[in-house]
Amino acid sequence: MSDQPAHAPYDALLLLSFGGPEGPDDVVPFLENVTRGRGIPRERLKEVGRHYFLFGGVSPINDQNRELLRVLREELAGAGLDLPVYWGNRNWTPYLTDTLRQLVADGHRRVLTLATSAYASYSGCRQYRENLADALAALEAEGLPVPRVDKLRHYFNHPGFVRPMVDATLAALDALPEEVRAGAHLAFTTHSIPTAAADTSGPAEDHGDGGAYVAQHLDVARTIAEAVRAETGTDRPWELVYQSRSGAPHIPWLEPDICDHLEAVHGEGAPAVVMVPIGFVSDHMEVKYDLDTEAVAKAAELGLPVARAATVGADPRFAAAVRELVLERAAAERGERPERCALGALGPSHDLCPVGCCPARSPRPAAAGADSPYA
Repeated sequence: MSDQPAHAPYDALLLLSFGGPEGPDDVVPFLENVTRGRGIPRERLKEVGRHYFLFGGVSPINDQNRELLRVLREELAGAGLDLPVYWGNRNWTPYLTDTLRQLVADGHRRVLTLATSAYASYSGCRQYRENLADALAALEAEGLPVPRVDKLRHYFNHPGFVRPMVDATLAALDALPEEVRAGAHLAFTTHSIPTAAADTSGPAEDHGDGGAYVAQHLDVARTIAEAVRAETGTDRPWELVYQSRSGAPHIPWLEPDICDHLEAVHGEGAPAVVMVPIGFVSDHMEVKYDLDTEAVAKAAELGLPVARAATVGADPRFAAAVRELVLERAAAERGERPERCALGALGPSHDLCPVGCCPARSPRPAAAGADSPYA
């Protein structure tokens, strides 16, 4: 029997997230990081940051990542895995490059990355990989050891991600007034992206109308709707809708918007709606503002009862899923053929992003893929 640990060849896990401000003075600098290279004036960024200022300039994402970090460490340790977990952000402290510096200073050379984005898209996968490549290039320029960095497969249809959302949907239904509960519709929400980016999401063979991004969300929505039907005995109308649109108004983005959807189904006689944010790992700013503030205000204006399902967050089942995904990828790297868990019709995603997967408008180096310069 091998003396290798079950997570070999990996010696560290990196939680890679978007980042967010932690006070009013952080908001504009954070947004400058997010929009760097786009030439957006500072005054415009102050206007964009109004959502954050409504919440004291604090994004909930950082505290949520701290909790996820704690739960992941407990899950791995409880399974007897001596795998340290680090945290780095793309746009705010702790910055990704600083975290990788600490990783290599601690002696780690094979790093597996969990991105807090479950689906295929440029902004949800390729851009994370580009930021990883930038950080590795910075280490190389400083003469530091450059670790081999891989990325966990997309986990949108892993049972540990989907089943907490099923339970959250059922809890949200129970929170509705009893007289409207039976007829409530389900609105599965995710971040809108430009249709051009959606159409080229996923591997090249998946490109087309909506690409892998829409197909994956539809598969998860259908899986949850079917589980809710099985649990409640009620077959509810449902739709995939979008939120958090930004950018120039003349560029087509995925629709319908959640607020437009609420208006439409109210006009058709829906007695209530449960909003299920399947596109988000945690209750960060897009969820707190675009759903809990803006969409709830629209529903109140219409007189439409709504409830919002919780995101997966630091659910122990998600932490267990991450552990399973780590062991799965480690086994595959050792040349074994591990079991790959997935619900729905699409099956488990690829381990290695192929060339042409979620391409950027302007090609940039990206780590943790078939085209990585740091393989």
